Amino acid sequence: MSRGVCLVTGASSGLGAETARQLAARGWDLGLCARRQDRLEALRDDIVARTGRRVEVRALDVTDDAAVFDVVRDLRATLGGLDRVVVNAGLGKGAPLGTGRYDANRETAMVNFVGALAQVEAAMEVFRDQRRGHLVVVSSVTAVRGMRKAMTTYAATKAGVAVLAEGIRHEMLGEPDLDIRVTTVFPGYIRSEMNEHLSRAPFMVDTEVGVRAMVRAMEDEKEQAFVPAWPWVPLGTALRHLPLGAVRRMT
Repeated sequence: MSRGVCLVTGASSGLGAETARQLAARGWDLGLCARRQDRLEALRDDIVARTGRRVEVRALDVTDDAAVFDVVRDLRATLGGLDRVVVNAGLGKGAPLGTGRYDANRETAMVNFVGALAQVEAAMEVFRDQRRGHLVVVSSVTAVRGMRKAMTTYAATKAGVAVLAEGIRHEMLGEPDLDIRVTTVFPGYIRSEMNEHLSRAPFMVDTEVGVRAMVRAMEDEKEQAFVPAWPWVPLGTALRHLPLGAVRRMT
């Protein structure tokens, strides 16, 4: 029996691909989007073989505004509605500001914030029309404070999408006729292609373990969740309130 239909962006690898696998195992039918069509098709075939769930895939560059709306509308029509949209597509490029790599910082900003804005707009268009839905925005534990060096722009974009999600949650409090719920997930260090270059990172967990915590937060429809809860709930609180000198030593 289907739990519903979930669209996941950035699903060709890393956290997005594992999120798709775990949601399918829990009974969700899926719409999967990413730039790499070949990887999406391989993931679809694997999920269908393992779970028998329905999986539709579409190639999508989230910086192509028109394509974002077209793909979300198409998947809604093809799958007969969307119960949940997971805004996950992201990029980890970056360099210290003022060091000649504006191109990398701009690309990260365009994918992680402007691209996320387009995805949220498209999802909310569907949810408002349906009068129901569950929006999940994947932020980062780095969103709680300004970060240094290559992380500065990345952290700023993740703070931006968290505030975007909170703004929608705030708005929905005044819309009792709309059953639209919003979850913001703040992952800590979860191994993925984005961070595989890191020789070491504090409290890094394997992809499957970290995504299991993410999916649990989605399924519980929490408003906000630091994942995995240990150690990121206490560390997230510490990062938010400690002096920058102490934050520097932790990160």
